Amino acid sequence: MKPEEIYETLSEQFGDAVLGFDAELAGDPSIRIAAASIADVCAYLAETETLAFDSLMSLSGVDLGARDEEFTVVYHLYSMQHRHKVVIKAAVPKAEPHLPSVEHLWKTANWHERETYDLYGISFEGHSDLRRILLPDDWVGYPLRKDYKEPEFYRGMRVPY
Repeated sequence: MKPEEIYETLSEQFGDAVLGFDAELAGDPSIRIAAASIADVCAYLAETETLAFDSLMSLSGVDLGARDEEFTVVYHLYSMQHRHKVVIKAAVPKAEPHLPSVEHLWKTANWHERETYDLYGISFEGHSDLRRILLPDDWVGYPLRKDYKEPEFYRGMRVPY
């Protein structure tokens, strides 16, 4: 199934929760989903036989900078059975970034969501073990945010190199 067909299927099933289809951006076409509906849409994509997205290839955060009031979470999904793929995106406000977890659908989301939490501060509600994965537990801030200021020292060690 092509991304345009998946978009049509999701639009029929979820209506206004499907916010748009972007084919003009660099890379793969993507489908924008309302943040509150992302877990339901992902469950539909994983559990519907004609779609059967059984692999979460990647989940990552994006910060476009100061002009944007939101972070975007990007999900790259693949179906081994049907050999098709899709990219879906959900935007969350920078002031309070949180989404429902999809760990219950794809176990690999455990690590991807933890990494996105660690580097962007986006919380995933319902995650089984949401804690830092790359940085120490006492690290202050989220290094991939555009407004992040690198500390000069951490535990007495100079940080910048």
